Amino acid sequence: MRCIVRKYGFAAFTCFIWAGTVQGQNNLKGWHLKDLQQDGFYGISITNAYTFLKDKKSTPVIVAVIDSGVDTTQEDLKAILWHNPKEIPGNGIDDDGNGYVDDVYGWNFLGNKDGNNLKKASDEKTRLYHRYKNKFSGTSINEDSLPGTEKATYELWAKAAKEMSANSEEQAELMFVEMALKALKKHEKTLQDAMGKTEFTCEQLEKFQPATSPVKAAKLGYLTSLKLFGFEGDDSNTLILSQLSEYAEGKKESLEARDVPPPDYREKVIKDDYYNINDRFYGNADVMGPNPLHGTHVSGIIAADRTNNVGTEGVADNVRIMMVRAIPDGDEYDKDVALAIKYAVDNGARVINMSFGKAFSPEKKWVDEAVQYAETKDVLIVHAAGNESTNLDENDNFPNADLQEFGKRADNFITVGASSDPHIGDGKLIADFSNYGKTNVDIFAPGVKIYSTLPGKSEYGFLKGTSMASPVVTGVAALIRSYYPDLSARQVKYAIEKSAAPCVDSTIRIIKPGTKEAVPMATLCETGGMINAFAALQIAATLQPEIKEKKKIVLPKATFKNSKPTK
Repeated sequence: MRCIVRKYGFAAFTCFIWAGTVQGQNNLKGWHLKDLQQDGFYGISITNAYTFLKDKKSTPVIVAVIDSGVDTTQEDLKAILWHNPKEIPGNGIDDDGNGYVDDVYGWNFLGNKDGNNLKKASDEKTRLYHRYKNKFSGTSINEDSLPGTEKATYELWAKAAKEMSANSEEQAELMFVEMALKALKKHEKTLQDAMGKTEFTCEQLEKFQPATSPVKAAKLGYLTSLKLFGFEGDDSNTLILSQLSEYAEGKKESLEARDVPPPDYREKVIKDDYYNINDRFYGNADVMGPNPLHGTHVSGIIAADRTNNVGTEGVADNVRIMMVRAIPDGDEYDKDVALAIKYAVDNGARVINMSFGKAFSPEKKWVDEAVQYAETKDVLIVHAAGNESTNLDENDNFPNADLQEFGKRADNFITVGASSDPHIGDGKLIADFSNYGKTNVDIFAPGVKIYSTLPGKSEYGFLKGTSMASPVVTGVAALIRSYYPDLSARQVKYAIEKSAAPCVDSTIRIIKPGTKEAVPMATLCETGGMINAFAALQIAATLQPEIKEKKKIVLPKATFKNSKPTK
């Protein structure tokens, strides 16, 4: 599931797009790139970074974005998108013989050869529960008598079954959202007639002066509801109602799922042999997909064109974005994630951004093997920590660096929490929605009120989430790999983590996300600080390339053999 919003978590839903501001919208555009000493913002000091890099040469770096899709026509992304040099666009032939026809910009693992695309998926908890319900439900299970693998499966199913039980709080949330939706739609119609337009933003509505009492009441009711849900001043009525409707629909489906299995959207569209990891040449070349908002925003944060003087600027200046579509609305599938990582590695990606996550991973073995495969090929993976205000040292979030299949932690994996700034919203330095963990979160990066590209030729906007923090780190990693190409993924991770800057203002209290408790920053992540691009580059400049030991590289056992597609 894309990490800017947990569709089945009401509190986290408000973390999708609201970051009420003390300063104006324009003042906050690009705040995440600024410098604390020079600009007064807890950004990543990108201007100082590029001053440090002046007169140094860079080489292009391919960055894979595993996400929902990307708008290939966006003005700030067109020039920085990866093009497969071995593929002839649109000829219907697999020119490079990699099994993926016309993969010019990347690949879409959520489609079929007829051009149809999967937009929606149920959550993994529900899929897991119904997968084993007939086997385990209503029977007396002696766990100690089960074989090792079956015992693990039962324990996973039992955990899912426990969480499937709908509680009164969730039912109340759904009822509240449905009532609010009904009221908002009524207010919207009144306001559209009075304003003489079908689409308007909250900002425009605030400036609008109603002439009658009914319209005044509609304006007050509309804005009050939006503040409660946490929408932005520049969000349109169509976006707001769409997001609320989608949330309500997902919540309703989730509450009904214990008794009624949700539709198997995958079976209807993709039609692969899901439980066979070697059935991997499915999908299509449509990297945009039906809903590219998330992937477009993430891609812009990493590398929006820094030379065209329009829109916004990404972190890295010599990047080619490879889009691998594998994240639907709902929980992603382990198989798609594993194959997306494999595709990215095999096609030259040096850094992979993964702004998604979920609480269950029944095929974690496949994803672990993919991460290990990336490690053997010296590819760095950057992953969003998630938006549940929870401690990842105590709660699961997948994928992660714990490679159970190999009995080790991945050296090429960075998990990123979301930081903020005292000038933004509630003034907290750590985003209240962000997950954290002294062991399982490596570093924090700006993830609130982040301005970047949106679908449309010249569309831009603010979003927030650890989904936005992860590509900030990915951008810095790409910058290092571009200017210091001989450094290993492990060294790039080292430079990034050593750059971590703690809060220097003793008057700013670090509040544990989801609480009012003040804590030391060191308790929230392994590095105890926030990324700084300038410092990371300074550290990278001091490192010598690692001497590669002459030893046998351990590759995944069977999953990722260099097999060719069957003709």
